Amino acid sequence: MSKERSKIILVDDNKANLDQGRNLLKTFYEVFPAQSAAKLFEILQNLTPDLILLDIVMPEMSGFEAIKLLKSNPAAAEIPVIFLTSKDDDDSELQGFDLGAADYVSKPFSGPLLLKRIQKELLISQQKKDLLSNQQLLEDYAENLENKVMEKTEEVSELQNAVLSTITDLVEFRDKLTGGHIMRTRLYVQSLLHEMKCKGVYGEEIFAWDEQAFLSSIQLHDVGKIAIPDSILNKPGKLTEVEFEIMKTHVTVGVDAVERIMNKTREHAFLQHAMNIVGTHHERWDGTGYPIGLKGKNIPLEGRMMAIADVYDALVTERPYKVAFSHEDACKIILEGSGKHFEPALVEIFNEVKDAFAEIANNLDGAIDLSYRP
Repeated sequence: MSKERSKIILVDDNKANLDQGRNLLKTFYEVFPAQSAAKLFEILQNLTPDLILLDIVMPEMSGFEAIKLLKSNPAAAEIPVIFLTSKDDDDSELQGFDLGAADYVSKPFSGPLLLKRIQKELLISQQKKDLLSNQQLLEDYAENLENKVMEKTEEVSELQNAVLSTITDLVEFRDKLTGGHIMRTRLYVQSLLHEMKCKGVYGEEIFAWDEQAFLSSIQLHDVGKIAIPDSILNKPGKLTEVEFEIMKTHVTVGVDAVERIMNKTREHAFLQHAMNIVGTHHERWDGTGYPIGLKGKNIPLEGRMMAIADVYDALVTERPYKVAFSHEDACKIILEGSGKHFEPALVEIFNEVKDAFAEIANNLDGAIDLSYRP
């Protein structure tokens, strides 16, 4: 797997569009803004992106002229290009596709739609690369089995060390109550996952996961809170609007922390789950969450599951700014949030395992057996 997040060059002569696009994409991708086609080719001298978002109407060199140069260069010809355009005529689209564009997104664009289009093109691009390299990988594996096993062992060791180092740093900034939160939310999500497997809810997707990798990733969901001042994190009252905006930055700080772990290891099995959980566990099913305002199934499944666990634990535990809710009241709030804060199908799963949640919540000191199975 890739050591880093996918790299995207965003080309637009309008600085406001560049800033908007970068803010939208930076949670999930490494973004390189370019305000002209000339700047695009300058950036390409130093890196090969996974995808290019290219404006069509630009001074000096248009997007159409730029893609012709890209496709004539063997080193850049396979990079997928998505045109960003305010044009809506069929002839322009056909011209772009004839020149090798992978897709079109109209401006002003919808954030969730753009993210979906990018995800699709990156998946297609990766599949092409996998097909080309598959035969050689199989040959290498057959010839160097012992080396592959040794490499895998080293990768797992590196991963464990990187995670333990990060979590240790986190614990130094967190109190015992929050530490219990990390363990409890893992168990809540584990109980949801167990029931989802039994009921066949999102069965194809979750059976493809490495379950232990997914569950391990949960401990990073609030890692970004290490950067939040104590005066806000432990404030015994309602946050002001300014304070809440600062609090919300723990999501992007957390994404950056996961990226730092990626840079320390070659094994990313659980870090891909962690990126989804850290970046989207405060998104809401109706699109009113943060940091991006993703809606419905545009929110990764890991983030949708984590939202239920995170909110439930916040409700039933005492915090500096609130008393603990009863299990019954917390369940009522979760159920009333179906279709608003939470995905209805997952709320139904929660309702089936709410007794398991109550059992987990009773261990408020954090002394929990992580081998627990609901």
